[in-house]
Amino acid sequence: MKFFNFYQENDVHLGAVENDRAIDVTAAKGTAPKNMKELLVGGLAAEKSVQKLFSAINTPSAPADLIFAPPILQPGKILCIGLNYADHSAETHMQLPSAPTIFSKFSNALAAHNQAIPLPKTAAQYDYEAELVIVMGKKTHNIKPENALASVFGYTIGNDLSARDLQTRTSQWLLGKTLDKFAPIGPYLVPANEVDPTSLRIQSYVNGQLRQDSNTSKMIFDCAYIISYISQYMTLNPGDIIFTGTPAGVILGYPPEKQIWLKAGDKVTVRIEKLGELTNQLI
Repeated sequence: MKFFNFYQENDVHLGAVENDRAIDVTAAKGTAPKNMKELLVGGLAAEKSVQKLFSAINTPSAPADLIFAPPILQPGKILCIGLNYADHSAETHMQLPSAPTIFSKFSNALAAHNQAIPLPKTAAQYDYEAELVIVMGKKTHNIKPENALASVFGYTIGNDLSARDLQTRTSQWLLGKTLDKFAPIGPYLVPANEVDPTSLRIQSYVNGQLRQDSNTSKMIFDCAYIISYISQYMTLNPGDIIFTGTPAGVILGYPPEKQIWLKAGDKVTVRIEKLGELTNQLI
């Protein structure tokens, strides 16, 4: 079962899909959660209540032409891990980190599957980064790695879009990372009990051309370690999201003479095994 948010007139509804059947959980009668926040807080019990809806004859279907919203709308934190694949560190000529490199994006950067992403005229070197994204489900502080994944509600797909000329202008990466709609995520949120985050194929495509092809098993710091590490310094809460880093194949890693940066009209797709595909067109 996968969860998603979608627009229904002026509201955002919670949806779920299983075996190619998509239902409108928000519109269903009963005790099932009415939005993603209630689902996250409700945990396994909330998941089971949604599961029961699939066997109910009167459960309303999600529209076939639905418009996706980001699966998480107002995260308290958007944290990102840089240089978390050795081949990506090598291609960008950066030293392997001895501890997770953490930076942030803000909620203005969120975007949904199939949502158009504008490229500001204030930059020129636009790049993609395919990433597995962790969605926290429990309040978590000072947790050990062996217990950390129990705090995860699920996983989704992310594209850590970056304006490299802004990112590298100073020692702080923030400006090039959190432009409007530069953190598309989705389309689905897959519960943690259905995914092994340590072994998922991860790919990116630009206009149908394969650019990145790797596996989360190649992370320097795996999801459990990342959560444990962050929780030593700040409390993680339900709905917080963590981008876990990108493998080799980004434009920044190409030789300078082959760096053809993303431009308006390009379509970027990130595909992660068991999670689906996230596609956005740049405008």
